[in-house]
Parts: sequence; structure tokens; C-alpha cells
Amino acid sequence: MLDLPPQPVTVTVADVPEPSLPHPTPRRRPSPADWEHLSDEELLDLRFNELGVSIEGSWLEARIEALREELRARGLVFEPHFWLSNEWFTPDGIPGIAIPFYLAHPRLMKLEEAQMLEVEGGTVEWCMKILRHEAGHAIDNAFELRRRKKRVRLFGKPSVPYPDFYLPRPYSKSYVLHLDSWYAQSHPDEDFAETFAVWLAPDSDWRARYADWPALRKLEYMDELMRSLAGRRPLVNTRRRLDPLERLRTTLRRHYARKRRHYGLDYPHFYDRDLRQLFSDAPEYRQNRKASRFIKAVRRDIRRRVASWTGIYQYTIDRVLQDMIRRADELNLRLKHPEERTKNDFAVLVTVQTMNFLHSGRHRVAL
Repeated sequence: MLDLPPQPVTVTVADVPEPSLPHPTPRRRPSPADWEHLSDEELLDLRFNELGVSIEGSWLEARIEALREELRARGLVFEPHFWLSNEWFTPDGIPGIAIPFYLAHPRLMKLEEAQMLEVEGGTVEWCMKILRHEAGHAIDNAFELRRRKKRVRLFGKPSVPYPDFYLPRPYSKSYVLHLDSWYAQSHPDEDFAETFAVWLAPDSDWRARYADWPALRKLEYMDELMRSLAGRRPLVNTRRRLDPLERLRTTLRRHYARKRRHYGLDYPHFYDRDLRQLFSDAPEYRQNRKASRFIKAVRRDIRRRVASWTGIYQYTIDRVLQDMIRRADELNLRLKHPEERTKNDFAVLVTVQTMNFLHSGRHRVAL
């Protein structure tokens, strides 16, 4: 779900022989054979097309079959096709789903977690949620549903350009809640896919869950629309694959560098007052633990806790924590309360700071 000079100076030197400079020793690329035993640093130098992983034989097979069973249970004979690529996505006009490469092998999932702090779709529940969402895009393509007037009226124009970032409204009831970060609000097509996913999930009980929400109109339309498609064959039958893994020559190192830049949003440095509520640079606390060291010690737990509360990407929260560590160090702050109390208060502080960004518009969610 991701896509991502100084002027030359000419110097003329007459009659001066060019010095002989030693050539740098080229970095030896690791052998693709038996790559699962390589270190992270060695693995990062491999290219996508050297991995040789596939959906067949992986845990993804059972997840895909579960999705097909859910579609059949709704009377839909449409079945998307699947392939491995660098990220989750469903290309425009193609009724198929690309699944990220790392989900096809435990070693690659471990690398993903090391690089991005979490594995998107790495649990059965999470994987199924994303598959249902992508199936919404795929069936939209298969039956050319974006052409329908009522679909446009309820969800908005699909022709609206996709933003790089979006500003969610956390308490809006005009959108269903399925994936994190209020993803339905990012684009009309994502709103459609999220609504489809909620409708498709076997245990969603959407009529009761959204009984007093404006989003219920979208779910009722989805129910009506999908009933009309039951037993019908798709209008678009192409099995084309976009950016299949075996054709991608980018190294994993370059891939993750781009991905981290994409999610590493810049937060304003408005932490001083908040940090001074929990920590102090007063002389009477000079023997206490440094605030920066304390934050480093609780960083992982706080990151996960705030992510579960807010739905914000862990990598983004980690950037906030990194800024706080640096600022606490610059201010020479130290603990002034017991550690357990400080940890709980600090979790609330980071959560409130994150939500303030959401409501003020200073925070933007990467799409």
C-alpha cells in the first residue's frame, strides 16, 4: 500500500598528474542459497527476485482458502487470484491481490519486524482482515462497481487522487471501523473496501454494531449490491499480476530504507512542558535515573501499548519516543516519581500527544 543536486563544479588543473587512488573493495554480495540462515545485514543485500519464496506451502494457503470460503458462503462465485510482491495492494482494473513477500517465510517476517517494529498481517486475525479489505478492491475491479451512480453517491468519486497522507477524524460515524488508523477515511475506494470487509466478516454483526451510525447506509447498500452479484461471473477476468516478486530487482535494504522514510513522519518538538510534568532537572533529583534512559527502557512496551490504544503505526510512535529521548537528554531531566507510576503516566502522555496531533491536523497518517 505504498509507492514511493548540488550543481557540479568543474576544476581544471594543468600539467598535474592525476594521483593513483586505491579502489574501494566492493562489498561482497551474499549468496541467495540458504539465505534463511544469513544475518539481517547479509539478508538486506539480497534482491526480491533472489528469495524464491511462494504462497504454495506457506501458512498463507490456509488464509486464502478461508477467504474463498467466506466469499462462497455469501453466494459469490468470484475468486481473486493472488501473488507475492513487495507490499499489500490490489492494482486498478485487476481482480487480484498482491501479498507482501515477508508473509511467505518466518525468517522474512522476523526481518520485517526488526526493520519496521511489527509485521503487517502477521497474525491469522490481522491477515484475514487485510485479505477481506483487498477482496473489496478486487471485487470492485471484477464487476466495475465504481461506475455505479449510487456507489459514487454514497462513497464519493473514485477518481479523487490518492493522497500521500490523510487527516482522520477519529470520532466520525460516517465510516466503518475495520483496519487501524480510521483507514476508511483515506479515500472513497478505501471506504468501499473497508465497508465490504465489515460486511464479509462472518462475526461482524454489522447491523447491530452500526445501528445508529450514518455508515449503516453504506453497509445496507453493500448488502444489497453483493446479493445482486451472487452467482454471477465477473466482467473482468484478467489474471495479470503487477510487480510479482520474481521480477523485482530491488534489494531489501533499499526497500526498507524507502519504507521507513515513508512512515517516519516528522513530529513537532512540543514536548518540553509535557516532559517536565513527569521529570525534572532540579538539583534535588540529580541522583535519580536519567529520564532518557528510563524512556529507552520502557520504549518497546509503551510503543506497543499506545499503538493498541490509538491504531497508529508503531514506527511512527517510535519516532515520537526517539524525539522525546533526545529532548529529555538535552534538558538533563531525571525521574521525580516512582518508576511504575511514571511509566503509566508516560503512556498516557504519549497517547494524549498522539491524539492531539490527530485532532489538530498536525498529524498525518501515511497511506
